[in-house]
Amino acid sequence: MNNYLIAVVDDDRNIRELVEAYLSKENYRTVGLESAEEALRQWHDDPPDMWVLDVMLPGMDGYEFCKRIRSEAEVPIIMISARDNEVDKILGLELGSDDYLVKPFSPRELVARVKRHLQRWYKSRGSEENAQELQSSPRIEVGQLELIVEERRVRWLGEEVEVTSKEFSLLKMFAERPNRAFTRDEILILVWGDDYFGSDRAVDHLVKRIRKKMDDLPIESVWGHGYRLRNEGGEQ
Repeated sequence: MNNYLIAVVDDDRNIRELVEAYLSKENYRTVGLESAEEALRQWHDDPPDMWVLDVMLPGMDGYEFCKRIRSEAEVPIIMISARDNEVDKILGLELGSDDYLVKPFSPRELVARVKRHLQRWYKSRGSEENAQELQSSPRIEVGQLELIVEERRVRWLGEEVEVTSKEFSLLKMFAERPNRAFTRDEILILVWGDDYFGSDRAVDHLVKRIRKKMDDLPIESVWGHGYRLRNEGGEQ
Protein backbone atom coordinates (compact mmCIF):
# COMPACT_ATOMS: atom_id res chain seq x y z
CA MET A 1 0.00 0.00 0.00
CA ASN A 2 1.40 3.41 -0.94
CA ASN A 3 1.40 6.33 1.47
CA TYR A 4 0.26 9.05 -0.91
CA LEU A 5 -2.46 11.27 0.53
CA ILE A 6 -4.81 12.76 -2.06
CA ALA A 7 -7.18 15.57 -1.12
CA VAL A 8 -10.47 15.69 -3.03
CA VAL A 9 -12.00 19.17 -2.81
CA ASP A 10 -15.58 19.36 -4.11
CA ASP A 11 -18.76 20.71 -2.54
CA ASP A 12 -20.78 17.97 -4.30
CA ARG A 13 -20.77 15.12 -1.78
CA ASN A 14 -21.68 12.47 -4.37
CA ILE A 15 -18.78 13.36 -6.66
CA ARG A 16 -16.39 13.66 -3.73
CA GLU A 17 -17.28 10.26 -2.32
CA LEU A 18 -17.21 8.62 -5.76
CA VAL A 19 -13.72 9.93 -6.48
CA GLU A 20 -12.52 8.89 -3.03
CA ALA A 21 -13.93 5.40 -3.49
CA TYR A 22 -12.08 4.85 -6.77
CA LEU A 23 -8.83 6.23 -5.35
CA SER A 24 -9.17 4.05 -2.25
CA LYS A 25 -9.49 0.97 -4.48
CA GLU A 26 -6.02 1.83 -5.77
CA ASN A 27 -4.76 2.00 -2.18
CA TYR A 28 -4.39 5.78 -2.05
CA ARG A 29 -5.22 7.51 1.20
CA THR A 30 -7.82 10.23 0.71
CA VAL A 31 -9.37 13.15 2.53
CA GLY A 32 -12.60 14.75 1.33
CA LEU A 33 -13.07 18.50 1.73
CA GLU A 34 -16.07 20.69 0.91
CA SER A 35 -14.40 24.08 0.48
CA ALA A 36 -11.12 25.84 -0.24
CA GLU A 37 -11.12 27.16 3.31
CA GLU A 38 -11.17 23.59 4.65
CA ALA A 39 -8.49 22.70 2.13
CA LEU A 40 -6.21 25.49 3.35
CA ARG A 41 -6.49 24.17 6.91
CA GLN A 42 -5.63 20.70 5.59
CA TRP A 43 -2.62 22.14 3.74
CA HIS A 44 -1.22 23.66 6.92
CA ASP A 45 -2.04 20.72 9.21
CA ASP A 46 -1.25 17.71 6.99
CA PRO A 47 -0.23 18.66 3.42
CA PRO A 48 -1.53 16.19 0.79
CA ASP A 49 0.74 14.76 -1.88
CA MET A 50 -1.80 15.72 -4.54
CA TRP A 51 -5.01 17.73 -5.03
CA VAL A 52 -8.13 16.87 -7.03
CA LEU A 53 -9.75 20.28 -7.05
CA ASP A 54 -13.17 21.47 -8.21
CA VAL A 55 -13.23 24.91 -9.83
CA MET A 56 -16.64 26.02 -8.55
CA LEU A 57 -16.50 26.07 -4.76
CA PRO A 58 -18.42 28.12 -2.18
CA GLY A 59 -16.36 31.07 -0.93
CA MET A 60 -12.88 30.94 -2.40
CA ASP A 61 -12.98 29.25 -5.80
CA GLY A 62 -10.65 26.58 -7.09
CA TYR A 63 -8.62 29.01 -9.20
CA GLU A 64 -7.69 31.16 -6.21
CA PHE A 65 -6.91 28.12 -4.09
CA CYS A 66 -4.70 26.69 -6.86
CA LYS A 67 -2.84 29.99 -7.06
CA ARG A 68 -2.20 29.98 -3.30
CA ILE A 69 -0.90 26.41 -3.22
CA ARG A 70 1.27 26.94 -6.27
CA SER A 71 2.93 29.94 -4.62
CA GLU A 72 4.23 27.58 -1.92
CA ALA A 73 4.73 24.17 -3.54
CA GLU A 74 4.72 22.16 -6.77
CA VAL A 75 2.60 19.19 -5.67
CA PRO A 76 0.39 17.89 -8.51
CA ILE A 77 -3.02 19.53 -8.94
CA ILE A 78 -5.80 18.17 -11.15
CA MET A 79 -8.67 20.62 -11.61
CA ILE A 80 -12.18 19.32 -12.35
CA SER A 81 -15.05 21.42 -13.62
CA ALA A 82 -18.36 21.38 -15.46
CA ARG A 83 -16.99 24.21 -17.60
CA ASP A 84 -15.95 22.79 -20.96
CA ASN A 85 -14.43 26.04 -22.16
CA GLU A 86 -10.92 26.43 -23.52
CA VAL A 87 -10.49 29.74 -21.69
CA ASP A 88 -11.26 28.06 -18.35
CA LYS A 89 -8.81 25.24 -19.08
CA ILE A 90 -6.07 27.70 -20.05
CA LEU A 91 -6.70 29.76 -16.91
CA GLY A 92 -6.37 26.68 -14.74
CA LEU A 93 -3.09 25.72 -16.40
CA GLU A 94 -1.76 29.28 -16.20
CA LEU A 95 -2.46 29.37 -12.47
CA GLY A 96 -0.38 26.24 -12.04
CA SER A 97 -2.64 23.20 -12.30
CA ASP A 98 -1.12 20.13 -13.95
CA ASP A 99 -4.31 18.89 -15.59
CA TYR A 100 -7.94 19.84 -16.22
CA LEU A 101 -10.77 17.32 -16.42
CA VAL A 102 -14.33 18.19 -17.51
CA LYS A 103 -17.41 16.84 -15.70
CA PRO A 104 -18.91 14.36 -16.18
CA PHE A 105 -15.70 12.36 -16.35
CA SER A 106 -14.80 8.72 -16.05
CA PRO A 107 -13.50 7.95 -12.53
CA ARG A 108 -11.14 5.43 -14.11
CA GLU A 109 -9.67 8.14 -16.33
CA LEU A 110 -9.18 10.35 -13.30
CA VAL A 111 -7.38 7.53 -11.46
CA ALA A 112 -5.14 6.97 -14.49
CA ARG A 113 -4.23 10.66 -14.55
CA VAL A 114 -3.60 10.68 -10.81
CA LYS A 115 -1.18 7.75 -11.18
CA ARG A 116 0.66 9.39 -14.06
CA HIS A 117 1.08 12.75 -12.35
CA LEU A 118 2.24 11.20 -9.08
CA GLN A 119 4.75 8.97 -10.86
CA ARG A 120 6.09 11.87 -12.92
CA TRP A 121 6.29 14.30 -10.02
CA TYR A 122 7.90 12.05 -7.44
CA LYS A 123 10.24 10.53 -10.00
CA SER A 124 11.26 14.08 -10.87
CA ARG A 125 11.86 14.86 -7.20
CA GLY A 126 14.08 11.81 -6.86
CA SER A 127 16.05 12.84 -9.94
CA GLU A 128 16.51 16.33 -8.54
CA GLU A 129 17.82 14.95 -5.24
CA ASN A 130 20.26 12.66 -7.06
CA ALA A 131 21.42 15.48 -9.29
CA GLN A 132 21.91 17.67 -6.24
CA GLU A 133 24.19 15.05 -4.66
CA LEU A 134 26.31 14.97 -7.81
CA GLN A 135 26.43 18.74 -8.24
CA SER A 136 30.05 19.84 -8.52
CA SER A 137 29.39 23.59 -8.13
CA PRO A 138 27.76 24.32 -4.77
CA ARG A 139 27.07 27.93 -5.79
CA ILE A 140 26.11 29.60 -9.04
CA GLU A 141 26.31 33.37 -9.43
CA VAL A 142 25.02 35.48 -12.31
CA GLY A 143 25.20 39.18 -11.56
CA GLN A 144 23.20 39.77 -8.38
CA LEU A 145 21.57 36.32 -8.56
CA GLU A 146 23.08 33.63 -6.34
CA LEU A 147 21.98 30.00 -6.08
CA ILE A 148 23.23 27.86 -3.18
CA VAL A 149 22.62 24.55 -4.92
CA GLU A 150 23.22 22.10 -2.10
CA GLU A 151 20.71 23.93 0.12
CA ARG A 152 18.37 24.86 -2.75
CA ARG A 153 18.41 28.49 -1.64
CA VAL A 154 18.21 31.63 -3.77
CA ARG A 155 19.50 35.13 -3.08
CA TRP A 156 18.68 38.16 -5.22
CA LEU A 157 20.19 41.60 -4.59
CA GLY A 158 21.62 40.23 -1.34
CA GLU A 159 18.23 39.12 0.01
CA GLU A 160 17.06 35.52 0.34
CA VAL A 161 13.96 34.65 -1.70
CA GLU A 162 11.60 31.76 -0.98
CA VAL A 163 11.08 29.67 -4.13
CA THR A 164 9.30 26.44 -5.01
CA SER A 165 11.03 23.39 -6.47
CA LYS A 166 10.17 24.25 -10.09
CA GLU A 167 11.10 27.90 -9.61
CA PHE A 168 14.51 26.79 -8.34
CA SER A 169 14.95 24.36 -11.23
CA LEU A 170 14.13 27.07 -13.77
CA LEU A 171 16.50 29.58 -12.17
CA LYS A 172 19.27 26.96 -12.02
CA MET A 173 18.74 26.13 -15.70
CA PHE A 174 19.03 29.79 -16.67
CA ALA A 175 21.97 30.51 -14.33
CA GLU A 176 24.02 27.60 -15.69
CA ARG A 177 23.68 29.02 -19.23
CA PRO A 178 23.29 32.81 -18.95
CA ASN A 179 22.35 34.64 -22.18
CA ARG A 180 21.30 31.40 -23.84
CA ALA A 181 17.73 31.53 -25.20
CA PHE A 182 15.64 28.47 -24.29
CA THR A 183 12.48 27.54 -26.17
CA ARG A 184 9.34 26.79 -24.18
CA ASP A 185 9.56 23.15 -25.27
CA GLU A 186 13.15 22.91 -23.98
CA ILE A 187 12.10 24.42 -20.66
CA LEU A 188 9.19 21.99 -20.34
CA ILE A 189 11.54 19.03 -20.86
CA LEU A 190 14.28 20.33 -18.57
CA VAL A 191 12.01 21.50 -15.73
CA TRP A 192 8.87 19.35 -15.99
CA GLY A 193 10.31 16.25 -17.66
CA ASP A 194 9.95 14.74 -21.12
CA ASP A 195 6.65 13.04 -20.24
CA TYR A 196 4.84 16.28 -19.41
CA PHE A 197 1.66 16.61 -21.48
CA GLY A 198 0.20 19.94 -20.34
CA SER A 199 0.24 23.33 -22.01
CA ASP A 200 3.46 25.28 -22.61
CA ARG A 201 1.65 28.19 -20.95
CA ALA A 202 2.86 26.62 -17.72
CA VAL A 203 6.29 28.03 -18.62
CA ASP A 204 4.92 31.56 -18.97
CA HIS A 205 3.17 31.27 -15.62
CA LEU A 206 6.32 30.00 -13.88
CA VAL A 207 8.37 32.89 -15.29
CA LYS A 208 5.67 35.34 -14.22
CA ARG A 209 5.80 34.01 -10.65
CA ILE A 210 9.58 34.39 -10.51
CA ARG A 211 9.44 37.93 -11.89
CA LYS A 212 6.89 38.84 -9.23
CA LYS A 213 9.13 37.52 -6.46
CA MET A 214 12.35 39.03 -7.85
CA ASP A 215 11.92 42.57 -9.15
CA ASP A 216 14.29 43.53 -11.98
CA LEU A 217 15.64 40.00 -12.43
CA PRO A 218 16.77 40.12 -16.09
CA ILE A 219 14.74 37.21 -17.46
CA GLU A 220 13.95 38.34 -20.99
CA SER A 221 11.19 37.17 -23.30
CA VAL A 222 12.56 36.13 -26.69
CA TRP A 223 9.77 36.82 -29.15
CA GLY A 224 8.48 33.70 -30.85
CA HIS A 225 11.03 31.56 -29.05
CA GLY A 226 11.09 31.49 -25.24
CA TYR A 227 13.20 33.05 -22.48
CA ARG A 228 16.75 33.76 -21.39
CA LEU A 229 18.54 35.16 -18.34
CA ARG A 230 20.59 38.15 -19.45
CA ASN A 231 24.07 38.57 -18.00
CA GLU A 232 25.51 41.81 -19.31
CA GLY A 233 29.21 41.47 -19.84
CA GLY A 234 29.02 37.72 -19.26
CA GLU A 235 30.00 35.02 -21.68
CA GLN A 236 27.46 33.56 -24.15
